[in-house]
Amino acid sequence: MNIGNDDLVLQDFHDVVFSEKTISIENAVLQKVKESFDFLTTFSENKIIYGVNTGFGPMAQYKVDDSKRIQLQYNLIRSHASGTGNQIPTKYVKASMLARLNTLAIGKSGMHPSVITLMTTLINRDIIPVVYEHGGVGASGDLVQLAHISLVLIGEGEVMYQGKKQPTSTVFKKEKLEPITVALREGLALMNGTSVMSGIGILNTIQANKLLSWVIAASSAINEIVKAYDDHLSFELNEAKKHTGQQQIAQRMRTHLKDSKLTRKREHHLYNGEVKDTVIEEKVQEYYSLRCVPQILGPVLDTLKHVEKIILEEVNSVNDNPIVDVKKQQVYHGGNFHGDYVSLEMDKLKLVTTKMSILAERQLNYLLNSKLNGILPPFVNLGELGLNYGMQGAQFTAVSTTAENQTLSNSMYIHSIPNNNDNQDVVSMGTNAALLTKRVIENTFEVVAIEMMTIIQAIEYLNIQNEVSSKTKWLYDEIRKLVPPFKKDEAMYPYVKKVKDYLIDSEV
Repeated sequence: MNIGNDDLVLQDFHDVVFSEKTISIENAVLQKVKESFDFLTTFSENKIIYGVNTGFGPMAQYKVDDSKRIQLQYNLIRSHASGTGNQIPTKYVKASMLARLNTLAIGKSGMHPSVITLMTTLINRDIIPVVYEHGGVGASGDLVQLAHISLVLIGEGEVMYQGKKQPTSTVFKKEKLEPITVALREGLALMNGTSVMSGIGILNTIQANKLLSWVIAASSAINEIVKAYDDHLSFELNEAKKHTGQQQIAQRMRTHLKDSKLTRKREHHLYNGEVKDTVIEEKVQEYYSLRCVPQILGPVLDTLKHVEKIILEEVNSVNDNPIVDVKKQQVYHGGNFHGDYVSLEMDKLKLVTTKMSILAERQLNYLLNSKLNGILPPFVNLGELGLNYGMQGAQFTAVSTTAENQTLSNSMYIHSIPNNNDNQDVVSMGTNAALLTKRVIENTFEVVAIEMMTIIQAIEYLNIQNEVSSKTKWLYDEIRKLVPPFKKDEAMYPYVKKVKDYLIDSEV
């Protein structure tokens, strides 16, 4: 995959991060980067250029002597490598590195080409900087997190290499790598940008799309289990409402259920004139968590598409400051490093992901509550009632995790706290927004895992393995490989983890 020629898409990130495909940089891209560097080197003589011969942030009013300009870049990197908290998983850091490499390869940052070549090598050899969650406010971009990546590029700090945390200097020596050339503004060019929040945001988008597909599959299977009428999924009903997402969710569920022997036609049961009783025992309409899935997941799908659009626009943009324009022979100062676009989209993604966890938890409750479904034993217990407990314990985990999602879904986009001596007086908190969204997505995989286990229990109890749709049968077979029918009580947590990991790592 070539960097710097075409805009990156989601599949590119998937290929590099999950499939470990290598990337390459064409000579034309390196030449473009060199021209930007050469121009800024000449242009900055006898001029005041932020971050080249000035301090940073509110210290920009102090001119730095030419003899100390290189030390200025090292000082910036080292002083801002101040992250704390949990280590960000390597795949999210790798996505962030790819995002940063892509924006630097556009050639408007005026930094030395060695940055491009070394970053490419680190990605290809899976040498990933150790970066921590806490520290980013998303104003001058991801200063703290990108400082940790930059620290590695100058040969310092720590990396994850062959599954272990190791000093960068040790790994560079083993791999025969040299640090970047710091010659002009390499520290600022590396650190001023939204690439960490965007890299995490890209993987969040990939995982949320996968999660949505699993939620659609679970929702379809539950409609089969309860022998729901299928007109709430009909083309005609959903076409009557103009939302594309709703229509597409209904279509995907119809596809899932097309060969099911369990869903029913209303005209066969309620439109045939045979029901004479005043009180109709069977439900005329299902509960909302079954009947309104297109209306609930439709906004999720529409939001996901918009999030993907905005995050990819950010990744393929120049999010540095200042911006070097070789064609117009000019340097422009501004705020392209500000992360509000990413922050807002992560808040949106977090909200709709939480809604998916709410839907999954309510569907789970429907299956576990015998008074609601009327066809399954309490907690889908395949053992002796009173003595055994089925999925009762796992429900507590699903409810607790969903409640956590609801709390985590408070907005970061509007949670600005001025800092940096009030230079950064309106900030995005985009990095926090992306990291919290990551956690909500992982939580929701957990809830859906418990729901999937319960669906398999229900199919087992009703003995309908040969009547469900082929897609639900595939789902049944896949989950059954991981979990047994729970007739006797045993510790559930290993099974929940197995199913959660499977849902995260597999394609629907």
